[in-house]
Amino acid sequence: MTYILNIETSTKNCSVSIAQNGNTIALREIASEGYSHAEKLHVFIEETLEEAKITYKELAAVAIGSGPGSYTGLRIGVSAAKGLCYALEIPLISIESLRILAQKVTVADGLIIPMLDARRMEVYCCIFDHELNIIEKTSAKILDENSFEDINGTITIVGDCQEKCLSVLKADRFKFLAKFQYPSAAEMGLLSFAKYETQQFEDVSYFEPFYLKDFLVTVAKPKV
Repeated sequence: MTYILNIETSTKNCSVSIAQNGNTIALREIASEGYSHAEKLHVFIEETLEEAKITYKELAAVAIGSGPGSYTGLRIGVSAAKGLCYALEIPLISIESLRILAQKVTVADGLIIPMLDARRMEVYCCIFDHELNIIEKTSAKILDENSFEDINGTITIVGDCQEKCLSVLKADRFKFLAKFQYPSAAEMGLLSFAKYETQQFEDVSYFEPFYLKDFLVTVAKPKV
């Protein structure tokens, strides 16, 4: 049996699962406005191991949602994943967070666009066909009435920015899966197991999250 610990912390959702040969057998997650990742992540890891009735030593690998997304959330998740891989001497697997989000969608035709809020009218997104083959790689886009006008057919959008989308993407061909969907470790099992079997591992020493945009630190102006 191959047990993989899956961690997704790129958004407000702090999510952890254990998958056995690709099938999720334990899951803990919470989507909090206050980003409770630092408090919840290690608790969730312990609870999923207990539910799966396995120990750390039985883990074959750790998989991490690599972003894009929250800088702080990604740092917390990646740090925990790398620490476990070092301590247990097991491989690290990374999966783009938008790829994980796309796993929530099942459609017969058309395209799938997983999309995450990047503040104002900007989003992180990529495009898949209905069989989840990548059509366009992850990028940051500013949404307006002309977005995706070069794409024909039905487009199913999944993510955490439906309200933003609805204000500009009003054509009938745009379909929205549900309100406020986040990447979840529940959808990581098959993806991480496939990478494990083909030994698509990261270098634990040098791996960094996929931020997509530089993290900007603002310094408060001194009071006069």
